[in-house]
Amino acid sequence: MKIKAVIVDDEMIAREVLRNYLNKYCPQVEILGEAENIKEAVPLITEKQPQLVFLDVEMPFGNAFDVLEATKEISYETIFITAFSQYSLQALNKSASYYILKPIDIQELILAVNKVAESIEKKEDFNRNKILLENLKLKPEKQQLILPTLQGFDVVKTEDIVRLQADGNFTQVFLTDGSKKMVCRFLKHFDDLLEHPFVRVHRSHIINVNFVKSYHKSGTATLSDNTEIEISGSFKDHFLKVFS
Repeated sequence: MKIKAVIVDDEMIAREVLRNYLNKYCPQVEILGEAENIKEAVPLITEKQPQLVFLDVEMPFGNAFDVLEATKEISYETIFITAFSQYSLQALNKSASYYILKPIDIQELILAVNKVAESIEKKEDFNRNKILLENLKLKPEKQQLILPTLQGFDVVKTEDIVRLQADGNFTQVFLTDGSKKMVCRFLKHFDDLLEHPFVRVHRSHIINVNFVKSYHKSGTATLSDNTEIEISGSFKDHFLKVFS
């Protein structure tokens, strides 16, 4: 299966390197065209209707998110090419977007392309780009989170998450409606990703402090679902500081 793609990057050498890597290591990708700025990118994507866009995050006179906003009614997968930016990475991770850090690592490129190929083959019926754009307009506690599961993906609001619990190589996410999701990510992924009101209280637990009903000096917190969670000594001070 050929994946029809376009490249958007303001640096000619960066486009050339990516094109050469794709030709050599990802022969399933067919490059339909290239753009060096937002003004060129939007009509190119509109005309070519690609399945995949390789999109540099930071460009002169705008950024990748401006491109997404201008083409949000077109459904395509995106692999973001970015220098390290914590803000950008958090937004991308919440929407389960694919990204590669500069300078491009060949193995990371191959992995990202393979993941996109899987998504296209499964014909997943949600638009990752729209969720990303919506999240960028919202406060962290109101954003949506795409949870990769063994069956595919689930989209949840972060405000509906009561707690998260490590389960081997997976994480169980417990929601306000009483349901739980088994997610294909380590708990550390969410520890790095989620901000207040989420607090790590144990090597196996992250809780949403908005759902804390009470704290016991014995070292446990009772949540709104009546679950009792141990607050380990190394996290106790940080946990109590939230309520001070």
